Amino acid sequence: MKYIRYLYEWVLSWAYKKTGHYGLALISCTESIFFPIPPDVLLIPLCIGNPKKIFKFASICTFGSILGASIGYFLGYSIWWDESGNFSFIALKFFEYIPSFNEETFESIKLLYDEYNLLIIFTAGFTPIPFKIFTISAGAFNLNFFMFILASSISRGARFFLLAILLKVFGETITNFIDKYFNILSLIFTITLISGFLLLKYFF
Repeated sequence: MKYIRYLYEWVLSWAYKKTGHYGLALISCTESIFFPIPPDVLLIPLCIGNPKKIFKFASICTFGSILGASIGYFLGYSIWWDESGNFSFIALKFFEYIPSFNEETFESIKLLYDEYNLLIIFTAGFTPIPFKIFTISAGAFNLNFFMFILASSISRGARFFLLAILLKVFGETITNFIDKYFNILSLIFTITLISGFLLLKYFF
């Protein structure tokens, strides 16, 4: 859609501003609630343009994302249902206007929580799956808040710092590789991470 392309270009425009780190904080926070463009889009050019601040940018991304996740959680917890237990007016507006939100997806996430609990947060936080759906649904379905924040911090931190480390080690030459394969790498990492948790659960 045209407005998505416009937002994408707006996000990239922050890479050429001295206040780009403020844009990064804003985007990483709002992306965990409603914004459709992931902060990686801005994180990559900022890291390339300022190699000495790579880990600062990764930290901003992580903390901004966790702040947004907390806000998303409390939105889901406090205003997602009406007094009858149905979707509230605000929830219906999310379904209408926010990409990737719809009633069917929201209901299917409930089944994922029932089966996998917080493991699904690790997956959503690191992979290309829209994180905002899981932050709001975690609150709406009353997941343990502190465990939710812990899982989100680990997965989001791993995502952004892995990206920063790749850029630190390989510089601009790896950007095309990241654009092409980062989603695959993130899925592999997530499978490995979850497998480790499952093995611990099974043996201990």
